[in-house]
Amino acid sequence: MISALAIEGLSIAYRVRGQPRSVVRDLSLEIARGESYGLVGESGCGKTTVALAAVSYLPRNGRITAGRILVDGRDLAGLSPAELRQLRAGSVSMVYQDPGRALNPSLRIGRQVSEAFEALGLDASEASRRAAEMLARVRIADPQRVLQRYPHQLSGGMQQRVCIAMALAIDPTLLILDEPTTGLDATVEAEILDLIKQLRRDFGTSILFISHNLAVVAKLCDRVGVLYAGTLVEEGPAAEVFGRPRHPYTVGLLRCLPARGRHKDEGPLQTIPGSLPAPGDLPPGCVFADRCLLADQACRDAPPPFVELAGERRARCIHLDRPLPPPAANAGTHRADTAHQPMLAVDNLSKTFHAKGHDLRVLRDISLQLLPGETLGLVGESGSGKTTLARLLLGLTAPDAGGTIRLDGEPLAPLLAERSPAAVKSVQIIFQNPDSALNRSHSVKRIIERAIRRLARITGSAVRRRLLELTEAVRLSERHLAQRPRQLSGGLKQRVAIARAFAGDPRIVVCDEPTSALDVSVQAAILNLLVDLQERRQVSYVFISHDLGVVRYLADRIAVLYLGRLMEIGLAAEVFAGPHHPYTEALLSAVPSIEEPDAERIRLKGEIPSAVDPPSGCVFHTRCPRFLGAICSEQEPPLHAAGAGHAIRCHIPVAELARLQPESTARPLPAAAVSRPAAG
Repeated sequence: MISALAIEGLSIAYRVRGQPRSVVRDLSLEIARGESYGLVGESGCGKTTVALAAVSYLPRNGRITAGRILVDGRDLAGLSPAELRQLRAGSVSMVYQDPGRALNPSLRIGRQVSEAFEALGLDASEASRRAAEMLARVRIADPQRVLQRYPHQLSGGMQQRVCIAMALAIDPTLLILDEPTTGLDATVEAEILDLIKQLRRDFGTSILFISHNLAVVAKLCDRVGVLYAGTLVEEGPAAEVFGRPRHPYTVGLLRCLPARGRHKDEGPLQTIPGSLPAPGDLPPGCVFADRCLLADQACRDAPPPFVELAGERRARCIHLDRPLPPPAANAGTHRADTAHQPMLAVDNLSKTFHAKGHDLRVLRDISLQLLPGETLGLVGESGSGKTTLARLLLGLTAPDAGGTIRLDGEPLAPLLAERSPAAVKSVQIIFQNPDSALNRSHSVKRIIERAIRRLARITGSAVRRRLLELTEAVRLSERHLAQRPRQLSGGLKQRVAIARAFAGDPRIVVCDEPTSALDVSVQAAILNLLVDLQERRQVSYVFISHDLGVVRYLADRIAVLYLGRLMEIGLAAEVFAGPHHPYTEALLSAVPSIEEPDAERIRLKGEIPSAVDPPSGCVFHTRCPRFLGAICSEQEPPLHAAGAGHAIRCHIPVAELARLQPESTARPLPAAAVSRPAAG
């Protein structure tokens, strides 16, 4: 049978300053009809380049230097421009990482989805009908209403479903998904993955799935290829590759993940030493040799061959019979300062926005505390109020009357402009996207120095000393100071953002999804950096994230928000162990797991309601899988004590929740991720 995609000996180079830079070398892989294939590896390994080559969308400076690509048995190199357009219109579709950029902001959703059908020759009325059908197929509850909206009026999950609907309009034989769930809530991510699996069954579509989230790949894909510096270093069934990794790079990626139940108190995360080689600067031997714990001179002299292993596995390594050294046992020392009074106290904080005659109450009566050196994890779906709460703490938005924010017992002025210089430098933020947060026209040195002068209020040689101290603290070298953000990797840019946030010795740092777009190796390094800075400076964090595995590792306490209400709060260990609020239970069940990729999850009905017209009674009752009846829809439950410092807002008694919910257990990564098994 002809494969949906066959890549044979593919090499790709980009021309930079007149010189070809090799980014993919001798890549061969095959995706059978109806198969789902995952491609994983760090940022810069060439994953997206491979995807773009598969649809013949390489940028102008990109060129295939060797090999060929066959889609449905047709060699792309032999197709005319008209035949390529026909192929894209009838056989292969691609869904990009950021649906907000993939959709035209000036056109309604109906016009954009209909265009996909009109390109197939359907008239306008039939195209509109098919557009509504396709939105229903991707589980959009009210297609007609969504068709009338613009992209900015939809949530990230809804935007991604629209993009998938457009991609599936042509009934493709091959669907390429490039990081389609990055930045999405755990529940929305789970919905998108379920949708892709269902559509694959319905349409028989083959899938090339690119992601840095290894657990998502384990859940969705039949086979997986591990790409490093443009070279495929391991390939095989997903369960085998993740359960018994053979190549040192695959083992390294798995070791970077926070093991289930692991906390920062147990020591830093494992990282892969060094960094990727620059494009075009590949070594003559094994591409991973400079970062490998097993590398010897033989590895550096000649590239290793692909070794065929049992069970349709293969790995590119000459030391498959040698186990990797076990991870270093680093004892953690971090502890929050529980002996002192709370550094930050929030009491009855609410926020109501007024738009077009409607009141949007996005936060309601939030009360919480933050201790010196403590991390408070803030979790919940998009629309729960996490970012609004962060903006109130930073003084970017004023709260409603009646609520207070106190720093060291003293009230903080509602707005940043009204706060003293000491108060301003005490509360800083690290944004999710350093590309948007850093001025691309300024050097790293200028960016950090400007923050030092404004926040630390020092001049002269003291600025230089402070600059060097900060760059050393965030592991930046002096050569990085002359570079601009566009010249840095995602991890280095995030280190610059962290240095800027710490320029004035803050007491509290709000971390808004600081690792969501980073691959696992860079994520581990950034998390270790945050823990190290916290330990040395006793800074407190408010850590906002959709990744509950990261939250579990970093947070000392956790607050769960839903539609502006605090549904649960407590020590991280207690919140994760249970009993949980039914909403927390659903969030935890939605987190993909390498250990249990097929584990059942709790499916919530619909999406989070609008803050314009929130449900009566318990705001979660319209989606709650443990709905009791009238008491839930008519009466708002109070926060009930579930243990020391642990509270749950639910009508179901805590003892009953404990009986209903299975005990949460902390399971470590497979042993293979710690010590690679012998060849066989």
